[in-house]
Amino acid sequence: MKELTTADAPDSIGPYSQGIISGDKLYVSGQGPVDPETGKVVDGTPAEQTRRTLENVEAILEAGGSSLADVVKATVFLKDMRYYNEVNEVYGEYMSAPYPARSAVEVVKLPVDIDVEIEVVAEQ
Repeated sequence: MKELTTADAPDSIGPYSQGIISGDKLYVSGQGPVDPETGKVVDGTPAEQTRRTLENVEAILEAGGSSLADVVKATVFLKDMRYYNEVNEVYGEYMSAPYPARSAVEVVKLPVDIDVEIEVVAEQ
C-alpha cells in the first residue's frame, strides 16, 4: 500500500489516510465540503457542498495520478435523502459516461455537520 496525501484536500480528522494506492486501484476516503485552505466547512446548499466535496475527491485522485474519469465506484452519504436530486445534478457535472457504479445512502449523522460525504474507488 502507498498513502496518498495532498494539501489540495482537507487533512484527515482521524487515524485514516486521504487515500491509498493498492495495486492498480486508488481508494479515496470519504470527503466532505471542507475548504482545504481554511479547514472550515463550506457554508451553502447541498449542491454547493457537493461541488466542494467532489473537488476534494478530485485533488486526491490527481495526487495519485488518476482523475474523476477513472472512478469505477462511488458511495454518496446524504444527511437527508431530500437532497438526492440536488446532489445528483452536481455529481453529473463532474462524472462522465460510462458513469461509475454508485450507492447513495441516507445516514443519521456524519463525523462533522455536513450534508454530503463521498468516497470513491478509481483505476490508476
